[in-house]
Amino acid sequence: MPTEGWNFEHTYAELPQMFYCNQRPAAPRAPQMVVFNHTLAGSLGLNPGALEDSPEVFAGSVLPQGASPISQAYAGYQFGHFAMLGDGRAVLLGEHSAPDSRKFDIQLKGSGRTPYSRGGDGLAALSPMLREYIISEAMFALGIPTTRSLAVVLTGSNVNRGEALQGAILTRVASSHIRVGTFDYASAYGSKEDLQALADYSILRHFPRLAGEKSKYLLLLREVCRRQASLIAKWQLVGFIHGVMNTDNMTISGETIDYGPCAFMDTYSPDTVFSSIDTYGRYAYKNQPAIGAWNLSRFAQSLLPLIDENQDRAIELAEAEISGYLELYDEFWLAGMRAKLGLVSESGEDLQLVTELLGLMEMHKLDYTNTFRWLALAGREAKAPLEVAEFAPWLEKWRSRLSREYRNLEHAVELMKKHNPAVIPRNHRVEEALAAAEHDDLTVMQSLLSALIKPYEDSEAYSSPPEDTLREYKTFCGT
Repeated sequence: MPTEGWNFEHTYAELPQMFYCNQRPAAPRAPQMVVFNHTLAGSLGLNPGALEDSPEVFAGSVLPQGASPISQAYAGYQFGHFAMLGDGRAVLLGEHSAPDSRKFDIQLKGSGRTPYSRGGDGLAALSPMLREYIISEAMFALGIPTTRSLAVVLTGSNVNRGEALQGAILTRVASSHIRVGTFDYASAYGSKEDLQALADYSILRHFPRLAGEKSKYLLLLREVCRRQASLIAKWQLVGFIHGVMNTDNMTISGETIDYGPCAFMDTYSPDTVFSSIDTYGRYAYKNQPAIGAWNLSRFAQSLLPLIDENQDRAIELAEAEISGYLELYDEFWLAGMRAKLGLVSESGEDLQLVTELLGLMEMHKLDYTNTFRWLALAGREAKAPLEVAEFAPWLEKWRSRLSREYRNLEHAVELMKKHNPAVIPRNHRVEEALAAAEHDDLTVMQSLLSALIKPYEDSEAYSSPPEDTLREYKTFCGT
C-alpha cells in the first residue's frame, strides 16, 4: 500500500496546557469524498493517489499516521464584545512539513464537539464547507494570502439547522491557526509567562529572524501589522468582503481565514454588507481597513506587558505601530490601484484620480470587477458603460496620465489585465454551485472552480453580474 506522505510534528502542543486540549474527532461510519484538492495535496508532498479514495482520513474516522489531534483555545472580540471561544467544531491533526520545509496546520472542521463547543453540536453542513473550499481556492488563485481546503467529505449523517442538512467535514490547511484571538485569550486568562510562551512560539513559527532581537515583541506587532495591511489592501482591491472580522478570525500569519458570511461585491458601493448578522454595517466594505486597525489595537494591548515594563512607554510604542499600519495600508492600496489603472510610477494626482473613478462607479452603480477590465480597452477607445458623458473628463485625465508613461498603450493594457481579474466567485454562481451540490451534482461546482483558478483569463460565462432580481444578496455564518 503506497504511503500517504504525512509528516507531522506537534510543536503547538508544547505550549502550556491552557492553549489546547487533546481531542479526537468524531468518527463518521460512512464518510464519502465530495471534493479532493489534488494540486494542493501534491504541493504538500502528499500522495493524491493514496488519499483521494480515503474519505475516512478526512472525516477523522481513521487518523493519519503521526497525527495527534488537539483543539485550540482562544478568545475574541466579536462585534466589539469579548467572548471566550476556541475550536468548537475543529481538531488540529498536527503540523505537516512539506518538501520545501514549510510547515502547515492540517485541521478538520466540523468534526464534532469539543470542550469549547459552548452548547453547539460541533458539526457542519455541506454547503458552508463547499463555500469555504470554493472561495479559499479563488483567493489563492488571485494571489491573496489564504488558508486553503484540501478536501470536503460527507459524514453520512444530517445536521439540524432548522432543517435537516447533509453533514460534512472540511480539511483546512493553514500556515497556522494562531489568531489575534489567541493572544486575547492569553492576555485575559493566562500569566505573563503564558503570554510570553505564546509570543515566543509565534515568533519562531512565523518570524524566526526576530528571535534574537532585543525588541522582538514590538517587532512582532510591527510584522503582524504589515501583513494585515497588505492583506486587507488586497481584499479591497478585488472587492472582497470578509463579513465577520472578529479578532478570532484574524491570523497573525496574514492569511485570510474563516469564510463564513464572506462575498465579493458586484455593484460598487462602499457601504456594501452581505452578512445577515451585521445589522449596523460594522464590517462593511468601507470599514474593513479601520476594523483591521481596531483588531490590531487589541493585539497590541495583549502584548503591552512584553513590549516594555513601563506601561506608558509600551502604549506609546504600540500606538506608533498601529499608526504605521494605517500608513502602510494606504500605501499598499494606492500602489494596487495604480497597477489596476496601468500606472507604474507615482504621482501626486493619483489618489484624486482613483477617488474620482470610484465616485463615478458608485454614482452609476457600475460593476466593480468589470469596470476595471473595461478600462483596459478604454485606454484606447470608449467602451460601454464608460461612454456616458460624466466619464469623459475622467477618461481624458487618465489617458493623459498614461501617455506620460507609455509610448505604446498596449503595455498599460497588459499590466491592467494582470491586476484586474476577469473572474471572481460571483455570488449567484457560488449559490448555483452549492444548490447543485446539495442534489449530488458536482459538475456545476467543478466548472466554476475551473474558471476561478484562471481569474485573469476572460470568461464570458463567469464574468456576468447577476440579474437585478438577484442583487439583494445575504450571507450567513454557516455551521
